[in-house]
Amino acid sequence: MCGRFANDAKTDELIQEFVAEGGKPEDWWRSWSGAYSIAPTEDAPIVRDRGEGRTLELVRWDWQKPANRPKGPPIINARMEKLATGFWAPAFSAARCIVPMRGYFEWTGEKGNKTPHFLHGDGMLAAAGLTWSMELPDGERSRCFVVITREARDASGEVHGRMPAFLMPDTWNFWLTPEKLTGTAKVETLAMLEHTSSDVASTIREHIVDRKVNNSRTVDPTDPTLLQAVA
Repeated sequence: MCGRFANDAKTDELIQEFVAEGGKPEDWWRSWSGAYSIAPTEDAPIVRDRGEGRTLELVRWDWQKPANRPKGPPIINARMEKLATGFWAPAFSAARCIVPMRGYFEWTGEKGNKTPHFLHGDGMLAAAGLTWSMELPDGERSRCFVVITREARDASGEVHGRMPAFLMPDTWNFWLTPEKLTGTAKVETLAMLEHTSSDVASTIREHIVDRKVNNSRTVDPTDPTLLQAVA
């Protein structure tokens, strides 16, 4: 799964990396200075295409449960195996996004004595995501997102059984196409995601980091040493 991730790239870096034709930082309605720890219900940048090319938006990592589901923590991940039917089908068909990240954290060990691991590639990663506008418990309406996960492979599989489903650059436009998916298009999109996420999974590496990242309430998200390997 993905329960915490890092995106230390600033606004201009994200525009140059993910937005077609580059773009100017001042064109984005909210600036982003990067964070080495992003936890559920916090804001993070996503990339989507509403029919006029790729854009960056700063939205909430969260997904409200339907009224008939038990109360509990917010939904933050969507299983790739369950995208085409049921609960996730509307967002998968019409509201796909990319979640830029430097890498993500997973933990091993017993509760109260967990060891944090940072999993990453050689540069910025593009996680597949879904986005939706919904009403939060406080009554406010907000755009939210979830990270799509798949069965883990390689380094990530040694730490946790699930990992984000990542996209290669040559699949970004295919994933973000604003046209609603139906029938065959759903099958083709899932096949593409399976293939590209397997390719990226083989490049993921991991190292142990400081336990100060364990507590999302006390961790300093501006601290770059959160990503550094420890012995």
